[in-house]
Amino acid sequence: MASFNKVILMGNLTRTPELRSTPGGSQVTDITLAVNDVFTDSSGTRQERTTFVDITFWGKQAETLCRWKKQGDPLLVEGALRQDKWVDKQSGQNRSKLKVQGLSFTFLNRGSGEGGGGGGGNRGGNQGGGRGNYNQGGGGRGGNQGGGDDYGGGPGGYDDYATSLPDNGGGEEPPF
Repeated sequence: MASFNKVILMGNLTRTPELRSTPGGSQVTDITLAVNDVFTDSSGTRQERTTFVDITFWGKQAETLCRWKKQGDPLLVEGALRQDKWVDKQSGQNRSKLKVQGLSFTFLNRGSGEGGGGGGGNRGGNQGGGRGNYNQGGGGRGGNQGGGDDYGGGPGGYDDYATSLPDNGGGEEPPF
């Protein structure tokens, strides 16, 4: 049986990302993205609703997000759905929650009307607007066509770039 699991979201960070380490030494961050949806209800009134989506990033991606992003910053995320399962310690009942495992992200410009476009580094480069794509390897097929830079490469291609980021003393925008 064939299956497909891919999520693409664009929204704003609800809080500044915080980096944690697992007992095994892996870096991880959990972020929440606020994604707005505008629609017209049955009475013709324009409505807006916000969905809050939990996303987990690992390794160098987690480090980069924690270094350069803060609450309110816009972000484009590609990922896959995952279901966390656990037993509630108080009630003993089985619990589960649907989350997104982040695979790549693109920094977007702040402000209205900016950041449109921004593409996927995995499949075609940026095509305008975005400030750069930080993917988890796989390399881009096709170049940049105006807009940001694509930091892809072969397997683990992001490692080389993320570890070479200059220490700008904090407060500065990333070099991409």
